[in-house]
Amino acid sequence: MTAGYLSSFEPAMRLALDQAAGLSAAGDDADVPVGAVILDGAGTVVGRGRNRREAEGDPTAHAEIVAIRRAALARRGWRLDGCTLVVTLEPCTMCAGAVTAARLDRLCQAHRPRDARRGRLAPQPAPTVLRLRPHPARGSGLPGAGGGRPRAGSR
Repeated sequence: MTAGYLSSFEPAMRLALDQAAGLSAAGDDADVPVGAVILDGAGTVVGRGRNRREAEGDPTAHAEIVAIRRAALARRGWRLDGCTLVVTLEPCTMCAGAVTAARLDRLCQAHRPRDARRGRLAPQPAPTVLRLRPHPARGSGLPGAGGGRPRAGSR
């Protein structure tokens, strides 16, 4: 991936960081400050979220889940094909499952790379973009999956 491609997610990452920073402003200080936004194919924000577990007493109210729910409402459907999740932290197992179930195309997560020479964290988070769904003509991308239609009699 080119630096230009990665930098195209910078404004969205700033919005996600703003969501995370909004925790203390909302009085939700007991939650881990994580923020997430979902962009449609045109780059428009269709869902925003921040951790709400403590505020709502809901163990599933992670930033990613909140953003996915709001995006699904905005798009009037659970399939978020063509959308990108931008999140300030690597998703947990539950959120990764929700990302897959919602059929999001890409995940952009912040990380702080280590300075290879010194073994220290870099001063600024850098985005990592993962393509989650392959191009339809290329199949699933999974070994042995084929990517085509199920055969008759298969599940």
